[in-house]
Amino acid sequence: MADDATTAPFNGTIGNQFESFRSQLDESGNLRDRIRNIALQIESVTRIMLANLLLVHQPRSISEVLEKARSHIGVLQEHYNQLSGIVQECPGQYYRYHNDWRCETQTAVSLLAFMHWLETGNLLLHPEVEEKLGLNELNFGLDIEDYLVGICFMSNELPRYVVNRVTYGDYDSPREALNLLTGLHAAFRTLNLQNDFLRKKFDGMKYDLKRVEEVYYDVKIRGLIDNAGSKAHQ
Repeated sequence: MADDATTAPFNGTIGNQFESFRSQLDESGNLRDRIRNIALQIESVTRIMLANLLLVHQPRSISEVLEKARSHIGVLQEHYNQLSGIVQECPGQYYRYHNDWRCETQTAVSLLAFMHWLETGNLLLHPEVEEKLGLNELNFGLDIEDYLVGICFMSNELPRYVVNRVTYGDYDSPREALNLLTGLHAAFRTLNLQNDFLRKKFDGMKYDLKRVEEVYYDVKIRGLIDNAGSKAHQ
């Protein structure tokens, strides 16, 4: 009799509650598996784009390198559209699953920003990244911190870029990179960065700026800048 009294609550209210938990966890797990599958596809595309962009560190036409990398942006858009559709199946749960694709998005931002700078000499703005990825700010937008981390990742590539470009005779690239990093560094300093990872990445930008400054001053002291045509390497 005592055993029946003990197990009765589990078979009733408690049992119903945990059956509901099981159903919710199963549904969440299936959703997360679908999200991770799309995230893996995004990671695969960005890996190919990065392999294409690494060719800018060699004596190649930048326009040709950009054309190959740009050809994959449409595929990225398709994947983000798929991801948006999955996340919208659970309204209000964006940040519950956000970590499952944030690293891939930060990489995508860095690649798109680097490509944009190579092409225009300007920073790719947050709304412009959303447009390139086909994101709808109201339903599935680009998290601001993911954008900022991606920009920090992009800055990490600039010191290597200017060193290699100077080696191949492009003496104007240090000035162009320095202009971008100087403005970025000043802009980041206006932010109250609460995210530890983002703050560390910003600290790294300071070293990127210093390294590019050193290359620029070396080229300037040698009197090589006056002989270089802006964007002549393209």
